[in-house]
Amino acid sequence: MHDRLFEAALGITPPWFVARVGFDEPTKVLTVCIDFKAGSRFAVEGAAGEHPVHDTVTKTYRHLNFFQHECMLEVRTPRVKLPDGRVALIKPPFAGKLSGFTLLFEALVLMLAPQMPIAAVARTVGISEHRAWAICRRDVALALDAADFGQVKSLAIDETSRARGHDYITLAADAQARRVLSVTEGRDAKAVQTIAQELAEHGCPPESIESVSIDMSPAFIKGCAEALPNARITFDQVPRRLARQCRGGQDAAHRATQRQVPQGPALVAAEGSRRPQARCGR
Repeated sequence: MHDRLFEAALGITPPWFVARVGFDEPTKVLTVCIDFKAGSRFAVEGAAGEHPVHDTVTKTYRHLNFFQHECMLEVRTPRVKLPDGRVALIKPPFAGKLSGFTLLFEALVLMLAPQMPIAAVARTVGISEHRAWAICRRDVALALDAADFGQVKSLAIDETSRARGHDYITLAADAQARRVLSVTEGRDAKAVQTIAQELAEHGCPPESIESVSIDMSPAFIKGCAEALPNARITFDQVPRRLARQCRGGQDAAHRATQRQVPQGPALVAAEGSRRPQARCGR
């Protein structure tokens, strides 16, 4: 009865089933062993039809905790023989994108990652920071592989510091859809060229960009002129140097005005000279 309960909790459907469940008291680890029905045939992407099982290997996946206990899935995973003689390993439907985790476990990590530092995510789910980062990087890579930027016509490009000192990255966003398209290291003309290359790899030729918004960085101006030849450049803010010059001019004008205004005794004398003289009539 408890096997069916775990099947429902894990979302396991035929031909897969829970063969047994074990709990190790000293380590507080719950192990769910999953098997498939004898005689099952499996489909393989890129090969028509369903194919018989050739042999099996045991795969282990980290799953979400059951209450406070760490949960591992031990899966008897089939390998099938294809008509061309190749042997292919079947990926269970509950397996995640990164080897060793289930989809639900990866979903939990990806849900927590935008809300807290990766170190805190790793502590929360009970894995190393390295493995938490691997899940996030793998998800980003898969999303980028599937990304289509063919409709992008306007870009907004800016740089920001990612650490103390002068460690900069450059970001490019779709100015219409307001979503980040590319992030690359540096803040020079080469960074703009790298962004243009990434756009081209996802269906957006650099020549199709009609407008780009940047600050008045000479490197960005040069990069856009070279990598985005048809883009009309819009400067999104007054450069800091020009702003400093404006403030400096204002300060100079203020000081000059202060010098022309009498101060101290001179001010008293000037004010006295402007007072009307009282006349006493007899």
